[in-house]
Amino acid sequence: MISLSGKYIYLYAAIIAVVSWWLVKLTGLDELRAPVPPHSPDYFSTGYIKWEMDEAGKLKNRLLADKMTHYNDDNRTHLKKPVMFFYNQKTPPWVVKSEIGVLSPNGTDVLLMGKVNVERAKGEGVNQLIINTSNVRVKPKTSYAETDEWAELISPPNVTTGTGMELVFSNPINIKLLANVRGKYETK
Repeated sequence: MISLSGKYIYLYAAIIAVVSWWLVKLTGLDELRAPVPPHSPDYFSTGYIKWEMDEAGKLKNRLLADKMTHYNDDNRTHLKKPVMFFYNQKTPPWVVKSEIGVLSPNGTDVLLMGKVNVERAKGEGVNQLIINTSNVRVKPKTSYAETDEWAELISPPNVTTGTGMELVFSNPINIKLLANVRGKYETK
């Protein structure tokens, strides 16, 4: 049984709560929030790994990075020291390395910035190939890469250079230099 003075305590508490709520609304303190700095990360990972399989369930490509940072304002993912692997059934994998990279919002394109190195080791029926270039746009789903920058193709002892390059990693493998193509070839 609640006494009459107990009822007043609840009444006073309710009045204090309503007056406090009204004062907060009046002063605008409820609208104060810590400002979110522009282009701030919403999550990150160190030792990032992403795999993509083909229709048969075999490894198609793999993306590694020392650090991955996602930014919510533009929905892009920034990669530190990304390494991409493109797998073919009969040849060694293509290995693409860069200083930094940016994964597009929908995840279909990777922009590799700075120095980019593309390598395929010597294997059965294929020679070693090294490509040195910069600023490469990669479409992992279609195993395609391109750049507008200078590119150097080294298949020892031969060296070919040019400006602009298109590269298809999957069968049939296709490498095309677009302009100012020059080469040094060793004959047998």
